[in-house]
Amino acid sequence: MLHLRVISPVSDTERALEVLRDDPGTAHLIVHRGAAVSPAGDLIEADVARESADDVLEALCELGLDHSGAITLEALDTALSDSADRAEETAPGEGADAVVWQELLNRTGEESRLNATFLTFLTIACLLASVGIVTDSPVTIVGAMVVGPEFGPLAAIAVGLVLRRWDLVRRAATALAIGFPAAMLVTAGMTLLTWAVGILDVNSFRDAHEVDFVYDVGWYSLIVALLAGAAGMLSMTSAKSAALVGVFISVTTVPAAGYAVVAAVVGEWAKAASSFGQLAVNLVGIVAAAAVVLLVRRRKRTQISVRPLPEVEKSLW
Repeated sequence: MLHLRVISPVSDTERALEVLRDDPGTAHLIVHRGAAVSPAGDLIEADVARESADDVLEALCELGLDHSGAITLEALDTALSDSADRAEETAPGEGADAVVWQELLNRTGEESRLNATFLTFLTIACLLASVGIVTDSPVTIVGAMVVGPEFGPLAAIAVGLVLRRWDLVRRAATALAIGFPAAMLVTAGMTLLTWAVGILDVNSFRDAHEVDFVYDVGWYSLIVALLAGAAGMLSMTSAKSAALVGVFISVTTVPAAGYAVVAAVVGEWAKAASSFGQLAVNLVGIVAAAAVVLLVRRRKRTQISVRPLPEVEKSLW
């Protein structure tokens, strides 16, 4: 179940209540008359089955309540109620299969922002990957995979392509286009520093074979990227976030970027080029698979009504 809260102008409250009463997936309908101060109006609360949430949000937005009032939605971990059980049983479809498009758009839009936090996590992930590569440590590379935040923008690109939200595609592509080069530049500087002080042993790097999978691009690289992209998008659309961890540690996007930097610094240009190829295959494969999953799960509508994203911040800070 999802908890819905609506601030409605007094003139629109009855129509909003009608929308909620008519939906079979709604339970625990409450109205606080005149409770809202800013924006002024009535406060409406209800618990909605996930499979009904998309229709309810669309109907409320058609009333203009996302402009004249406010609409918020949050997940409920526990709902002990016979009426809630009836709402879930009566609502058409299965909650695990339902996609709340506005929720997905807002989530991916937030995770695709280019900001200091995104850059920091991506840089730390690349540095961890470089350490794992230099020390021939697959465990450290797995840690870099988990830390990497790149799946958010990749998922946002897929959502933008399916919903034809080119503003979201541009935002996410900008985050990746600036984030990866910036993180790789810092990693190159740290690699040069460790080489200068004698920490980096070039011969040891060249003899390392436990991490060859990072730059060894092939058909299985594409297969893993496609499977990871599909699993990641299924996780995001069904609110099963635990599966995202498996996605993070299955694709070598960040490790490939880190390997390309280290290989280029020590003059292993063939391995650097192969690592860049691995990175490109994984990025494209994840986006393609995620977009296909969304197309399959997309409800048969002529158009999905979603709110525009806020303007992209001019400053990273």
